Amino acid sequence: MLTSKSSRPTPQRLLDAAETLMRTVGLANTTTKAIAREAGCSEAALYKHYANKEELFVRVLMERTPNAAPLMAELGAEHDERPVEEGLVAIARHASLFYADAMPMAASLFAEPALLTRHREGVQQIGTGPHVIRDALAGYLRRERERGRLRPDADPEAAAALLLGACFQRAFVEHNFGRAQL
Repeated sequence: MLTSKSSRPTPQRLLDAAETLMRTVGLANTTTKAIAREAGCSEAALYKHYANKEELFVRVLMERTPNAAPLMAELGAEHDERPVEEGLVAIARHASLFYADAMPMAASLFAEPALLTRHREGVQQIGTGPHVIRDALAGYLRRERERGRLRPDADPEAAAALLLGACFQRAFVEHNFGRAQL
């Protein structure tokens, strides 16, 4: 039996509405008022369940993007017995796919500096942001260095930034120019 939209809990309806709008019109064109309207509730109800639009965006990314959970699982691997290179390949694959999925929603933020500033402040308000994935990868690399599986002089922060930067660039090129350009 199908569940009607109105019988779903309000937080779920809001998250569904946020995802729909962010994927169809982009984050910049998605307002809390539009999310509430799409969810069939008031804007006050949205703020009862979520701090701001940025929290909804992060929740959509982390809960509704197919490669977010596998990426975070790879990054949180404590005692992975695979060679480090295999772990990094898996992380790079999931990160590239995650960024490719997130890019269409987030790209509109960069068109307007004031909007980007508001988004940055909103993400900081809830204590998250793009650094979370980089920090998790640096933590993974530090754990591997402590286990003696990376050189003692390896720089986990620099390596994390370089690998994720390459993954983001791959997603950017693929999104803008297609797979043939990779």
